[in-house]
Amino acid sequence: MRQNLFALPLRDTVHGLDRCLHAGVRGLALAALGLVAGWWLYVPLHELLHAAACRAAGGRVTRLEIDAAYGGALLARVFPFVVPASDYAGRLSGFDTRGSDLIYLATDLGPFVLTLFPGVWALRRAAAARRPLLFGASLPFALAPFLSLTGDAYEIGSILVTHLPPWATPAVRGLLRGDDLGKRVSELAAAAGAPWGGAALAVAAGVVWAFLTYGLGSVVARKLGAPSLH
Repeated sequence: MRQNLFALPLRDTVHGLDRCLHAGVRGLALAALGLVAGWWLYVPLHELLHAAACRAAGGRVTRLEIDAAYGGALLARVFPFVVPASDYAGRLSGFDTRGSDLIYLATDLGPFVLTLFPGVWALRRAAAARRPLLFGASLPFALAPFLSLTGDAYEIGSILVTHLPPWATPAVRGLLRGDDLGKRVSELAAAAGAPWGGAALAVAAGVVWAFLTYGLGSVVARKLGAPSLH
């Protein structure tokens, strides 16, 4: 796995799409339709798993934003902490980690169990069966770590990096930590003596984490009879 770790996601996606295109334009259209449906389903599941992971780890959730287009209004009737409006597709904007970075990490990591299973496994199974609709629907689940590189992945990296001595002070933590890399960059640009090295290392850590997560999902898929695609 180590040798091919960084090639796995691209290889599975490209070879999977190639198999789904056996039906030509129809196959491509079905894959695109599946992608839209999969994304619509994945967004609220992702956000709810953030909340579930936070609470399971001992934290408290007060506000989970899910855009109405992704069922936020319906979910708000079931979960009192859900608000059907957001500047993002969805965002856990109100939560208390009780000062614990372990709870903070658990909160960030929660949704990516869907990459471990069924994500990578479902992608490979759908491709092997040449089912473009299911292949498209599985893409957001399998590739979630990479879709989150400027969000959760960066935040995970920033939590880890701010335990290192150069970036461990409360002021620097406040600058580096967050789930929106664009906003972090804007705040860093406005700060004197900004810790750009810490931000760069947090980005790198997030990228490595994304490949490792997909790699672990690949191991699970292989154990369940779905080897990487060729």
